[in-house]
Formats: sequence, C-alpha cells, structure tokens
Amino acid sequence: MTDPDPPPVDTFDDLDTTRPHAARMYDYFLRGKDYYEVDRKAAARVEAIAPGARTAAATNRRFMHRATRWLAGEAGVRQFLDIGTGIPTSPNLHQVAQETAPDARVVYVDNDPVVLRHAEALMHSTPEGRTAFVHADFRDPRSIIESPRLRDTLDLTRPVALSLNALLHFVPDDERPYDSVRFLLDALPSGSYLGLSHCTPDFDPEMWVKILGVYHGSGIPGQVRSRDEILRFFDGLDLVEPGVEVPHRWRPEGELPEGTTDGAVSLYAGLARKP
Repeated sequence: MTDPDPPPVDTFDDLDTTRPHAARMYDYFLRGKDYYEVDRKAAARVEAIAPGARTAAATNRRFMHRATRWLAGEAGVRQFLDIGTGIPTSPNLHQVAQETAPDARVVYVDNDPVVLRHAEALMHSTPEGRTAFVHADFRDPRSIIESPRLRDTLDLTRPVALSLNALLHFVPDDERPYDSVRFLLDALPSGSYLGLSHCTPDFDPEMWVKILGVYHGSGIPGQVRSRDEILRFFDGLDLVEPGVEVPHRWRPEGELPEGTTDGAVSLYAGLARKP
C-alpha cells in the first residue's frame, strides 16, 4: 500500500520556477516532461558541453535497477531508504524492488516540493508492500531518521538498503556529506547496505570544469569527486563485487547502448554491506 494518509505538501510557496533545479534538469536528461523552460535551457547548456549527458542519466538509471534487483533478490533486503528521489520515472525503485519482493517497503526522501507532489500522485505500492514520502534534506540526516513517517514504515532494527544515487555530487565538502552518510549508516543495523552513484572528473576534468560552471551559475551547488574520494563514502563497509566501478560495468546486463563510454558516462557506482 502507499502511505495511507499522506499529509498535504504545503511547500509550493517555496517553489522557484525562475531558477533551474537539479531534479528537473535530470528529468530533462531522462526525456521526461516535468521540467520548466528554465530547467530545459540550463540542461541544454550542459548537453552542449557534454553530449553524453542523456547517456549518463540513462546509464545511472539502469545501475539503480540492477542494484535494487540484486538487493531484493540475492541479498534478501525488504526495506529501502531512497534519498534524493528525483521526479518519478518508471520503473521507480519500489517497482523494481516489489517486482522481486512484493512485500518490500520503501521510503522516498527529497527536499523539492515538485518531486514530492509527483511522487505522492504516481508512486503506488503493491498491496503487500508500502511506500512513504518524507520531505527532508540530506544535509539534515537527523530529520530523516527521526521522521515519524519513516519510523512508521521502516523497522530500523532490520536491514535497510540506503540509496544515494546521483545525489552526493550536489553536496560540496563544506556541507559535510561524509558526516551525513556516516550518521545515516550509524542509524542502520548490521546487514544494511549503501548504494550510490556519483559524477567524477577522472575521465574528462576540463569538461567538468565547464559543467560545474553551468550548475554554479544557476545557483546549484556541486562538487565532482575522484574514485578515491568516492571510495571514502564506503569506509568500514564490505564492497559488493565488482566494487566501485563505472556503472555500465557494474554487473552489466545485455549490450551497452551506442555511445556508452567511460567519458560520456563519467560516473562511478557501488554497493556495499555494513558488517
């Protein structure tokens, strides 16, 4: 079931459609329809610098699908916490998980009111499972963990898969992303997992200087990180094979779409278990 009594999202007063938003730009890259003209223009500027931007977005999405299927199948995880949900794009995480495990429970977290409105309207759980939505910010992890809606949906004495896909490169070091990840992991029991994907300048640093210029010029914070810097998020965890890898080589399935190269994708992805 979906959250049976979702409170109204009364934060549309906070919605600023005069400036681009990262989630809506990502929706543009995924060929969605839930973005504004200001988002389209900013995304088009990124695409002019990085013609593989849509390939990267799609590759990241496919990584999320494979990682979630592995978690629900081989790892037997039945609880998922997805932070930085983004605008719904079918199949969404709960649909992938509940295809394998219909009783899976999923809590989505995002700080964008547009995302929350779309999520509450479109994300319906199986009858056996449950989905809930929390309006909160990754940079305030305590507000996530202590959310009554999260506590009503997930049992934090049992393993949880924490998903931070395509989120952390929007959290610069001065906003202490490593501390936030550690706080969230400390709240989860042994047997929980961390899965994430993250943009990297390792393959084309000059391109990323230009891309970050577009985001920063639009008022969107961002910091890309090397593989070693991304590995730090997994400190103390046991990486699942093949470790931190470009997402199109993380347990790939089928042929790669045309144009899929390390430079075009410019992401690392990984999944790890808390001992």
